[in-house]
Amino acid sequence: HPRLRDAVHELLNKKDGLVLGICNGFQALIKLGLLPHGEIRDLTPDSPTLTFNLIGRLISRSIQTKVVSTLSPWFSLCRAGDMHTLPVAHAEGRFVAPAATIELLFSLGQVATQYVDFDGRPAMDSFFNPNGSMLAIEAISSPDGRILGKMAHSDRISPHQALEGADLR
Repeated sequence: HPRLRDAVHELLNKKDGLVLGICNGFQALIKLGLLPHGEIRDLTPDSPTLTFNLIGRLISRSIQTKVVSTLSPWFSLCRAGDMHTLPVAHAEGRFVAPAATIELLFSLGQVATQYVDFDGRPAMDSFFNPNGSMLAIEAISSPDGRILGKMAHSDRISPHQALEGADLR
């Protein structure tokens, strides 16, 4: 809707706002074109998308991610290489895009985090990358970093959850 589009663009361009989409919110940002482009735009057949997990079912467990880029202000307190144990719970979280698009996202610093193994290496093994995201991509940002979409539920971390300090080994 034009009013919604205008309001979002005003938030981003005139008010210097930030947008965060986690899990289904990430899907919405992708479907609007806000990710990876930074503006609402029509999708094309080769636009990045989030689709069904390769394992064919809902996953709900802890995973490890590694910060790849701190372009986004959402990662202003992180350093590239930082690893985090986070909960995931989704059936459609597999990031898919043409190879050239993924290469561009990495080169521009728009790939924010990846699913990684115990040694911090990007992983395609379903234990570490349970949805099968291409090149283990867990989160991406807009070109300026102010829009961030991610699958893992950083919002579900608190001192009163069993996940804190969890060791996945």
